[in-house]
This record gives sequence, C-alpha cells and structure tokens, in this order.
Amino acid sequence: MVYRAAPNFAGIPAWARGTLCKMKDATTLSQQLGAILSPNRVLTAQEDLIPYSFDGTAALTGTPAAVAFATTTDEVSRVLRWANETHTPIVVRGSGTGLSGGTVPSKGSVVLCLSPFDRVLEMDRKNLTLLVEPGVTTQKIFEEADAVGLLYPPDPGSMKISTIGGNVANNSGGLRGLKYGVTKDYVMGFELVLPSGDVTWMGNKCVKDVAGYSLREVFIGSEGTLGIFTKILLRLVPKPAAKKTLLAVYRRMDDAAETVSAIIAHPIIPCTLEFLDKTTINCVEDYAKVGLPRDAEAVLLMETDGHPAVVAEEADIMARLARKHGAIEVRVAETTEQALNLATARRSAFSALARVAPTTILEDVTVPRSELAGMVRFIQELAVRRNLQIGIFGHMGDGNLHPTFLTNEKDLAEMHRVELAFADIVTETVRRGGTITGEHGVGLAKKKYLPESIGGLNVKLMRKFRKTLDPNLILNPGKMFD
Repeated sequence: MVYRAAPNFAGIPAWARGTLCKMKDATTLSQQLGAILSPNRVLTAQEDLIPYSFDGTAALTGTPAAVAFATTTDEVSRVLRWANETHTPIVVRGSGTGLSGGTVPSKGSVVLCLSPFDRVLEMDRKNLTLLVEPGVTTQKIFEEADAVGLLYPPDPGSMKISTIGGNVANNSGGLRGLKYGVTKDYVMGFELVLPSGDVTWMGNKCVKDVAGYSLREVFIGSEGTLGIFTKILLRLVPKPAAKKTLLAVYRRMDDAAETVSAIIAHPIIPCTLEFLDKTTINCVEDYAKVGLPRDAEAVLLMETDGHPAVVAEEADIMARLARKHGAIEVRVAETTEQALNLATARRSAFSALARVAPTTILEDVTVPRSELAGMVRFIQELAVRRNLQIGIFGHMGDGNLHPTFLTNEKDLAEMHRVELAFADIVTETVRRGGTITGEHGVGLAKKKYLPESIGGLNVKLMRKFRKTLDPNLILNPGKMFD
C-alpha cells in the first residue's frame, strides 16, 4: 500500500508510465477511437478526464490520455486490437467503486468505460440463471431476481452503484458471504474479450461441468488484467421465505468472537454475522442515531434466513448463545422496519467513519476466525503505538476485517505512519495464517505485499500466465504486480 498526497502515479513502474505507449495527442486519440466507436463516445478534454482519474481508493490518482465508452462486444474487441497495434494501455472501468486502485489510470492509458453496456439480456427461471451485460448494477441484478421470487446473494457495500463487470473482475464479497459465498460462486459463464481482441465464451448453464481446466476461476478476480467481460451468466437461488435480525452488545471483543465460534460450532451458518468496534459504534451513532450503546466495546449483527420455523429456532439459539458468551444486551427485530434499523448499524459503518476525517482509507485483511479477536486487539494497540485513529468493522463470521484509517492525505507525516501501520497489519495477518485481501483485490494499493501473502513462486506463475495472454502488456498495466 503506497499513499501519496501528490498524484504522480506513485507505485507505478516506469514502463507503465508511458514508455510502453506510443504517446498520442488528444486529436489523434479522438480520431482513432472515434472511428471505432463514435466521436461522441470519446473524451479527451482535461475537465472530462478528471472524474475518471481515480476510483474509490483514497489518495491514488492518475489522469488518462482519453476515456472511451463501449456498448457492444465488437467495439471492445476492436478497441483491444487497436490498442495492440498502437501499444496503448487500456484500463477497464465500471462505476469506479473499487478500493484497491484497480481502475486508477496509468499514464498514457485509455480508460474503457463499460457502464453504458448495461442491458439485462435473459431471465431463465427454469435454469435459475440471469444473463446480463457488464454495466448492470448489482442492485439491478438483485431487483431483477427479487421480482420473480429469486435471490442474487452477493451484496457488496457499494451494490447500489457497483457494476457486475467490476464485481466479477474483483470477485466481490458482501455481508451475506458467510452463508452464500462470493461473486465467483454465482458466475456460471461469461463472454470474454482477450487482450488480443479475440472473443470467447467460458461456461454454460449446466450445474455440473468438469470439461478441461477451470478457466473461469482464473479470470474471475483477475482485476482487468487478463480480459474484459462482455456478457455474464449468473446463478440465482430461491428467495428465503423468512429472515430474522438480531443485534448483540458486548463489553469485550473476545466475547463477540466467542459468540461467533459458538454459533458456527452449534452448527448454525447465519446469512450475516458482522461486527463493529467501539470507534465505529460511536461514529455510527453520531451519523445514523440507531441507539447503539456508546460504552460498548463491540456489537454483533446477526441474521438468519430460510424456512420460517428454522429461522425462529436459529434466532432463538443465537440469542441464547450471545447471552451465554457475555452479551450484555440482545435486540431481536420483530418487524421489517426494526430489522432495517438494526442492519443500518453495520451498513452505515463506512459512511459514518468517512465523516470524521478528510481522508478515509478502508483496508481489507482476512484471518482465520480463531485469530479474529487477537487481530482486532493488535490493530487497536497499533493505532495507539502509531498515533493513528483506526475504526474496525467487518465480517466476523468469515474473519474479514476492515481496519479503516481516519486521516488526512495532506499530512505527509501522518500518511507515512499509515503506510507503516498497514505494513505491520500485513505482517501480522500473514503470521496468523491470513490473507492481505478478502474482497477488495490487490490493484495498486497492495501489490508490493502480494509475494509475502501468496509466495514468490506463485507470483512468478501469475506473471507467466499474464504475459502469455497479453504479450504487449496492454490490459491494466502496473496492477497486481509490475
């Protein structure tokens, strides 16, 4: 993770800053791309490029040479063929909600924006599938499924505006991940444009298919470095008949973690098992005023769904286990309105923290559940040692933590301490058997930590595979690794 106040492509290697690209002036770019797309779908004016010079990652920016909008597979293919001929880097973008710098442009690059590529193509209730284009928002997919009594489970925090293409490219998770899994668990197939411009289809509507290598797994989560998704076939599931929401309050984080372990061991797999630490509790209460106790060290949001009888039984068991393991209060929602109010405590965490300081850096590490309480304590002690304000929330059910730095990118001394603190968090995460990212991806922000997380040989294998598919290094240069 490298954060700088100045935008000059910090952390991007020299070849990705334009030495690869045969630099063109705006007029040439506009003419060439306009011939492929149309002149009104190419932006080159400086004021038009600014909104595409950053994504959801704090303090990482880079101005592209141009922005182009594609709406068909053929257009994407032709743009990539042109990019190979001219050695022009292409950075694919949807809504720009990513949190790892994955869509921050490299110098001389063209941002290929697919947000207008947004049609719902087919709802197949017989096979429980939905075929969509990459610019469709996650919320729209949820609504399309919900309208016919089905569920698309992945629910990233940005689901109201994030696009499915970006979700697949980053293998996004969400609050329902403990029970339902993440994006890759719902991608049955996709149309893909390779870096060469060639178009292929991977996958089908079959529930079982073991023909050949599982190439889908390689491309899902590849962060725009191996290909561009132009159609995505998603698996849907029946919508649960009932849901129950609970909120448990604790004086000790360890008690919350013990409750989680007890619930899983029972065994119950809730659809949601989330937590907030004391800093986040107070920020949420300042922001949303949902009635959280300000003196609590942790709150645990628990949701179970399924058959009404099972839901009622599991909710009762979870409430009893929470009290048994130290909860000083357990609130059980009796109405949909009460459930939404309790869920607001977790879903508003990032918004609440973002109000506290000029710069909010939301990080993402995952440890085994057994290590979660110790990892939270480590981060809390680290905040004191590094003289930083860090709120912690996340998916306690699967060990995914979001330490959130409340800082000011203009304060270079403090930003340096943030960088040191995150390096400490990475080292401790790996020591505890964890990973540097559970759902946000590597991008620019974490690429220097990738060898430490997965091993140097695995990075070499990834480099070789990437170079085989993209010998001219056209797609998203400088991301994931140099």
